[in-house]
Amino acid sequence: MKGMEMLRRSSVFAAEVMEVFDRSPTDKELVSQAKALCRDYIHSRLNRAGIGWSKSEQSPSASGGPQGEVSSVLLWLGDELEYLRPNVYRNVARQLNITVASESVVSDAFLAVASEIFSTGVTWGKVVSLYAVAGALAVDCVRHGHPAMVHTIVDCLGEFVRKSLVSWLKRKGGWADITKCVVNTDPRFRSHWLVSAACTCVHFLKAAVFYLLRER
Repeated sequence: MKGMEMLRRSSVFAAEVMEVFDRSPTDKELVSQAKALCRDYIHSRLNRAGIGWSKSEQSPSASGGPQGEVSSVLLWLGDELEYLRPNVYRNVARQLNITVASESVVSDAFLAVASEIFSTGVTWGKVVSLYAVAGALAVDCVRHGHPAMVHTIVDCLGEFVRKSLVSWLKRKGGWADITKCVVNTDPRFRSHWLVSAACTCVHFLKAAVFYLLRER
């Protein structure tokens, strides 16, 4: 009888452990979610700029369920960040001194900026900054008649997440951790880390410009 009870408890414990593992997102899922969030972010920025992305050009988004909440929070934080430093997140292509007609140039520029942003570590503020750069660059690409570059930006962001952010995201428990950034309702608390990210991003963009010019 005791043996049966121990076996039952052992089975329950094993099931609970497996459930925890089942809830942990895989690398592939984290990258897929990152790209879906990027599509949502870019779509929002294009709509705001009055140059909406046609339905035929869109891929699956992060709308609905927990991922939809993450997308909403990311967009909200992006609004805060872009409001604090609007000049940093406008005309990014011009700031980087690049043409958006070349896929390789757009890819190299975005990845250079991403590397600079995270050169001293990872924070949610920097993640929001990365999405803000992606959104601004996408607006530049569409405005200059190269909407296909939006997919290039989304893919680049996904690749960067795969190589550089997946481990950090796993330690955080996934993308849903970003929703904790807005738990405190005091505006001063909410924006403090974003102010820091906004201020340092000016340096990141300038550093990326010099990097790109040096590599040419």
